[in-house]
Amino acid sequence: MSILRRFRASGPRLLPELDDAGLGRVRRQLNSRGMPGQDSIQVDQVERLLQEAGTDWDRRGHRFAVLAEAAAPSALARSWRMRSPNGADPMIFEAWVELVRGRHAGRMEDARAAAELCYAAAEARAGDPAPWVVLLGILRLIRADSREVFAVWQEIVTRDRWNREAHVQMLRYLSPEECGSRSSQLDFVESVRASVPSNAPAVGVELMGVVDEHTRTAAKGGVEALLARRQWTNARAARALDGALASWPRPGHLRHAAAAADLNLLAFALVQAGRVRESSEVFRLIGDTVTDWPWALDGDALGQFGYWQAKALG
Repeated sequence: MSILRRFRASGPRLLPELDDAGLGRVRRQLNSRGMPGQDSIQVDQVERLLQEAGTDWDRRGHRFAVLAEAAAPSALARSWRMRSPNGADPMIFEAWVELVRGRHAGRMEDARAAAELCYAAAEARAGDPAPWVVLLGILRLIRADSREVFAVWQEIVTRDRWNREAHVQMLRYLSPEECGSRSSQLDFVESVRASVPSNAPAVGVELMGVVDEHTRTAAKGGVEALLARRQWTNARAARALDGALASWPRPGHLRHAAAAADLNLLAFALVQAGRVRESSEVFRLIGDTVTDWPWALDGDALGQFGYWQAKALG
């Protein structure tokens, strides 16, 4: 049986935990159908995993996001908060689970209640950016006024200047598909690009913006869609790709929790730009750890990744 499990696990895999092995073990436990009374054991596992991250806000945020996604179909978050009603982590976790459910449904059942959990958690643990990160996601989902959103954004960057999740939320909130415009999204990307260190957790924002622009153009159909690939040769896209390619693949350069996700992003962008031969080292670094986005933009994520990885390394 163990041989079969190893066989099935070989090759590219969608791993939300990326290279965080401990997180992967707990995620799989949450996704499995447990025995009656197993909630207490799973709560202990989640609590321990988050405590192990300490004040590594980047690692904690990654673990919160993955665990909340895994726990969303169950009552685990509520069980944890009932056990520790005044604990900051149980409040953050329940709010994050509610946000995940809201994203899947397209609306939140009770955004105000989830927001109140965030405020209570922020009061209980003043230096932690996580409650504010969840609150930012809630405000984005309900299309809140930009003044509210930017106030929460300031709370986050005061605590964790290059918080990756917060930067992704702002990038999407400021898009023309949501509450902004093409110019507001470009302005945000430019402001980040001008100051972000090349190994910071938010370093992928510029390239994410380029992929979003390409996706937006391709979705229009017609002549514009046919010309979408030409966007990869414009100065902004070329600068983003060249900058990432010059530093990200260097051994040990990217150390943040979602580094593997950013390498997937770079590999996808190089493929889209017709620079497959230059992507070989990036694909080697990625190995078998695949992210659904952005590969799923062109079809089945694993199929797309496997095809282009073979082309790059062949």
